[in-house]
Amino acid sequence: MGFLIKLAFKNLFRHKLRTLVSIIAIAFTVMIVVFARGYIVGAIDSTYANHIYYNSGHIKIIDREFWEQERILPLIYPVAGFPGGDLEEMVASLKEIDHIEMVIPRLRFGAMVSTEEELVAISGWGVNPEQEMLFTNIEDYLVEGRMVEPGKLEVVMGSALLEKLDRQVGETVTVLMNTAFSSLRGVTFKIVGRLESGLKILNEYLFYLPLDQAQRILEMEGQVTELLLATADRKLVSKALPKVKELIAERGAGERYLALGYKEASDIIAFFEVANIMYNEIYIFLVLLGCIVVVTTMIMIVRERTKEIGMMMALGLESKNILQLFLLEGAIMGSIGSLLGAISGSLFTGYLAERGIDLSSGVNAFDAVHLINPIIYPVPSLENALFAFVLGSIIVTIACLIPARRAAWLEPTEAMRVE
Repeated sequence: MGFLIKLAFKNLFRHKLRTLVSIIAIAFTVMIVVFARGYIVGAIDSTYANHIYYNSGHIKIIDREFWEQERILPLIYPVAGFPGGDLEEMVASLKEIDHIEMVIPRLRFGAMVSTEEELVAISGWGVNPEQEMLFTNIEDYLVEGRMVEPGKLEVVMGSALLEKLDRQVGETVTVLMNTAFSSLRGVTFKIVGRLESGLKILNEYLFYLPLDQAQRILEMEGQVTELLLATADRKLVSKALPKVKELIAERGAGERYLALGYKEASDIIAFFEVANIMYNEIYIFLVLLGCIVVVTTMIMIVRERTKEIGMMMALGLESKNILQLFLLEGAIMGSIGSLLGAISGSLFTGYLAERGIDLSSGVNAFDAVHLINPIIYPVPSLENALFAFVLGSIIVTIACLIPARRAAWLEPTEAMRVE
C-alpha cells in the first residue's frame, strides 16, 4: 500500500495544472457547503429563538377557543387557573413539573391609537417586566429609556410605531382598548422606552405595558390570554410537554386548555424542520457538481496512461491494485480540496457572522407574525467544517470509482498495444 500511495502522489504531480484545477473545484464546492450550512443554521436558530421568545415559549398553554380565534385576540377565553383554583395556583403547579424553569404570563389584546390622520391598529402585551427581560432578548432591542415597571401606567413601543404616531420617549400616548366586557376604554400612558428591532411585530405593531395594569384596565384580574413555559433547552420539550398535558388533564381542564410545543404553535417551524432535511441533500448535490471536474480529469488520466497501466499489469500488479491506485489519486485530491474548502469556508462564514447578511428587502414581504429577522448571522462551527470535509472527501473518492474501475478492467495485452 505504501508503494501505491507514493505512486499516486507522483502521478498527481505529472500534470500540476490539471490537478490544481480539480482541487480548486472541490475546494470551492466544499466552501459553499460550509457557508450554506452555517447560514441555514443561523437562519433557523434565529427564527426558532424569535418564535420561542415572542410567540410560543417552549410550551404554550392557551384556551382552545382563543387558539381558534387568535388573530382577533378575544378576551373572553382567558387562562384563569384550574377548576377550583386561581391563576397563581396554576402557575405554581406548572413550576413543579420537571424541566420547567419559568412560567411567563402574557395578556395580549388589540388596541388603537388616534393620530391626526387615522386610527392606527396596534397590539398590546401585558407582561411581567422582570420575567420578560430574563426570558427574551428584549433588552438587546431597548435602545432608549427603560422597560415598563409594575403598578405604573407606562408603555414601551417600537421605533417605527413611535414615528407613525409622532411620539417620543418621555411623551404620553392615549390608547383605546376594548375590555373583556366589550366596553371601550381610553387610557393615557407615559412612553418610557423605545425598541429598535428588525422584527416587524416589535418595531411597528406592539407595545408593552405592565401586566397588573393591563389586567385592571381590561377588567381581567387574575387572568391572562396565555402562559408560556420555558425549559433550559428546547430539546427538553419532548420530555416536559407530556407531563404538562397530563397535569392539565388530571386537574379537569383538558377540554378547556391546550398545551402546545413550540413546533406546533407555528406553521413556519414545521416548514423549517422539513427544509433542514432537504438542505442535507442539497449539500451532497453541490459536492457532486464539484466531482464532475475530478471524474473528467481521472477519465483523461486513464486514457493517457492506458499503455502504462498495461505495463504495470504485465509486471505483476493486479486489477485490484490498479483500482486502489486510481482511488488513492482521487482520495488525495478530494482530501486536499475538502481541507482547503473547509478552512476557507469557515473563515468566510466567520467574517459574515460578525457583519451579518441583510435581507430586509425580502423579509419585509413576510407577515409580522412570522418573526423572521431580516439580518441573518451565519453560525461558524467546527462541526460544520468537519461535516463538509468528510462529505467532500468521501463523495469525491466514491465518484472516482467510475474511472478507477475502467482502468482496472483493461486487458494488459490490449492496453500495451495502444499508441
